[in-house]
Amino acid sequence: MSAHAATAGLAEPEGEESRDHSKDGPAPVRIVVAYGFWIFLLSDIIMFSALFASYAVLSGQTAGGPAGRELFELRHVGIETLCLLFSSYTCGLGILSVERRNTRGFYVAFALTFVLGATFLGLEVSEFVGLVARGAGPSRSAFLSAFFSLVGLHGLHVSAGLLWLCFMVAQFAAKGPRDFVRRRLLCFSLFWHALDIIWVGLLTLVYLMGAR
Repeated sequence: MSAHAATAGLAEPEGEESRDHSKDGPAPVRIVVAYGFWIFLLSDIIMFSALFASYAVLSGQTAGGPAGRELFELRHVGIETLCLLFSSYTCGLGILSVERRNTRGFYVAFALTFVLGATFLGLEVSEFVGLVARGAGPSRSAFLSAFFSLVGLHGLHVSAGLLWLCFMVAQFAAKGPRDFVRRRLLCFSLFWHALDIIWVGLLTLVYLMGAR
């Protein structure tokens, strides 16, 4: 989905919001929400970019402790990646189901999205617990501090996304596929796909390059 199409989808008319506005008047709420959400996503990406840069600088500062190649299990990480990527696919199916007024398809797709996202999160937590148990906690070295900060922040975003998903399912059940509900679902979808993009970068820089 292109940025132009997503913005257009967010800017569909709804009720009183579809009234004409004068050129000098305030922007409609739908326009403010659309562009405000894109600004939020961009600010989030900037924050992750700073953490990526910090990790790149500190990845070799192990203070005599274990490095990534001694800690990372790529099979474990591969399962995490598949769960998150498939959750993005099922999220897209859910949005298509809403557009086609397929209520059952929406519930099934978003239930799968939640299960896959929760599985990813559970695997990430188990990885953190295992590292701490091996004496490789965030206070062990600058490398591990940067690792836990970057990967942990992504995990917090996934947790927030799962809570948001539950809220949107409840709102869809209460309100139905109204215009404002569809716009909010599209915002959630953009957020969830952004987490996938960030994870691909994280997978490459942290795990694949770190395990060499």
